Amino acid sequence: MSGLDRLLAKSLDTTIRENLGEKTVQKIEARLFEKYGLSLTQSIEQFQKLDAVLREFFGAGADGIEQKFFKSACDIKLIDGDKWVTIENQKLTEIILDSFGDDDKKNILTTLNGESMIISQIIESCRMPQTSGYRKINALINDGLLTIDGYVSMPDGKKVSKYKTIFDNVKIDIVKNKITISIHLAKPDYEASTILATCT
Repeated sequence: MSGLDRLLAKSLDTTIRENLGEKTVQKIEARLFEKYGLSLTQSIEQFQKLDAVLREFFGAGADGIEQKFFKSACDIKLIDGDKWVTIENQKLTEIILDSFGDDDKKNILTTLNGESMIISQIIESCRMPQTSGYRKINALINDGLLTIDGYVSMPDGKKVSKYKTIFDNVKIDIVKNKITISIHLAKPDYEASTILATCT
């Protein structure tokens, strides 16, 4: 699962519940659990599974439904020949702004921009206390702003995950009371997103 999928799942869950209604969502959740052992939220992070169940219920109409859900969270725009994920969804913009508004999280994100490191290296590079460093890094992972980028073998033989940001570049535009965040993803991260693969 890509970090972008984890980030988008935070708003898509609410959007799906609001648009499909309680009874339909209950039927979809029951089928997801029966077929894959997943909740609705978990299936959003593995979108191809949710797509399969939506197609059972709505047939070819699932395409339109998925597009509507996707557009409520973000849009893909071509800027100077590059694909940018443009986010206007309030819940998602809050997650991103809160992360850049927190000095420690911002330091982590800027340290990892264009690089990948294991958690202990991140904490050391950012000169953070270990406990709060682990907490902030885990929060960024849970929010979908950091993602695994391979593994490193340690001297004791253990494999440890390396992390990187999901974006190469971020643009934040504020016009009156409207906040728009544009994220440029690296090509492998763009291709790893099951939501983007299904909905675009």
